[in-house]
Amino acid sequence: MVEAQSSASLERDWWLRLALVLQMPRTVFAWLRDDTDEAAHARQEPVLLLGVLAGLAGVLSTNSIGHALDDFGLDGVDLAVIVFLAALIYGLAGYFAFGALVYLGEQLAGSLGSYRRSRHLLAFACAPLALSLVVWPVRLALYGEDNFRSGGRDSGTGGSVFEGIEAAVIVWCVALLALGIKQANGWTWPRALAATAVPALVPAAALARAYGLI
Repeated sequence: MVEAQSSASLERDWWLRLALVLQMPRTVFAWLRDDTDEAAHARQEPVLLLGVLAGLAGVLSTNSIGHALDDFGLDGVDLAVIVFLAALIYGLAGYFAFGALVYLGEQLAGSLGSYRRSRHLLAFACAPLALSLVVWPVRLALYGEDNFRSGGRDSGTGGSVFEGIEAAVIVWCVALLALGIKQANGWTWPRALAATAVPALVPAAALARAYGLI
């Protein structure tokens, strides 16, 4: 009974920490130093939620979804199903693939942390990406289905504003990842930034491509 209560208390603590990750990131990431099986199990549901929501936000920001209704055989229901399935795949693949890059960066910098902890660290660093979904009701209210067509009403200044928000969110996530690596490992900033450079290459390349730099 005591063990069950302790487990439930740990799980509740991690849900609270999920709510605090954007307000007290240093503290939340420091808690990730505990990588025991019990601690990892307690935070797996918040990690799963972050992964799914971040995957959904990532899918909605891709060019493929932005042009999905150019195929006139698709309707809103088809698009919703595609986005949902793509979010699950995108979130799962990103969780393990980007988690592996975080782990690689940490290992190259001399970390003793596990691949599991690197994945959990990544998930909490992606909290801003998950939160960015709150802009989508505004986008849908303003532009409707044009969000998913080329050359629609969202291709002007308004669309550029939302693209700027997406870019800022990615930068925010990378900054949180660097802070998380620093706190979870108890490192100095130079060492943490060196470890962050490996996983940061992918979003950096994506931003450069989006703005025509490569």
